[in-house]
Amino acid sequence: MGRYVIRRLLQLVPVFFGTTFIIFAAVFMLPGDPIRALFGNRPPSPEVLRVLTERYHLDDPLLVQYGKYIGGIFTRGDLGVNFRNRPVLEIVLDAAPVTIKLGLTAFAIEIAIGIVAGVMAGLRRGGFFDNVVLICTTLIISVPVFVLGFVAQLTIAGNQGWLGGVELFPISFGQQTAWPQAYLLPALILASLQLAQLTRLTRTSLVENLRADYVRTAIAKGLTRRTVVGKHTLRNSMIPVVTLLGIDVGGLMGGAIVTEGIFNIPGMGLAIFRGIGAQENTVVVGISMVLVIFFIVANLFVDLLYGYLDPRIRYD
Repeated sequence: MGRYVIRRLLQLVPVFFGTTFIIFAAVFMLPGDPIRALFGNRPPSPEVLRVLTERYHLDDPLLVQYGKYIGGIFTRGDLGVNFRNRPVLEIVLDAAPVTIKLGLTAFAIEIAIGIVAGVMAGLRRGGFFDNVVLICTTLIISVPVFVLGFVAQLTIAGNQGWLGGVELFPISFGQQTAWPQAYLLPALILASLQLAQLTRLTRTSLVENLRADYVRTAIAKGLTRRTVVGKHTLRNSMIPVVTLLGIDVGGLMGGAIVTEGIFNIPGMGLAIFRGIGAQENTVVVGISMVLVIFFIVANLFVDLLYGYLDPRIRYD
């Protein structure tokens, strides 16, 4: 087990360099001059332009810029600064709690609704509830997340007149930010696609295991259906579900870019969006690096969880 964990952690090294370089290069190749864009309609003087270009190494080739950025991370523990001279680490520390709250709320909603609905649909295969679940999940998968977000924001977010002045989902992310009230609706929209996929996967996996030989054998030996499903079938059915949940953790954090943009949530997703618009490589790469590390750690935890769900799985 220990060697497996060390081996997986070592995989972080090529993933770290590969991901940061690809993102850095993608932002580097965006058209336009970020320094000129910083001044808007009043272009800077040539001297100011030259000084700022040299300060942020924008006149260097791509590999040189990337090397200096990575060197700063390992030598000074510094994620760099944006074009307004604000440390990227400060931006991450301000935005990360918001995105983590949003992501974990969405993750909890996904598990609570997705697994329960999938199990109930699988146990009632072909019934009314199963058909309702299949129709609803198909509808959710078919509608883009940003469409769901805009519709929800316009119809039920905040104080709506057609609700008689009742504020079902207060959306406030200023100094009055409150959890979980302000996060419920954005988290539900963020989790919608993964929730539908999780529900369908749970249902399919459970139906497949209910048809397995060991289930018929256990029932033939006198075990009740509740015991067979609760202690054996569900446990085996959760292996692909746990795999999807591990991927969803990173997907929820990355997908927060769209949701945070729609609801104007000051998290890491909105910071990345603004960083791309301003061509701030350090901001985009710094936040993306945090998301990549979070994604890898979550998947490592999922891999270790396989051994608990199925004792036949060994890591050495």
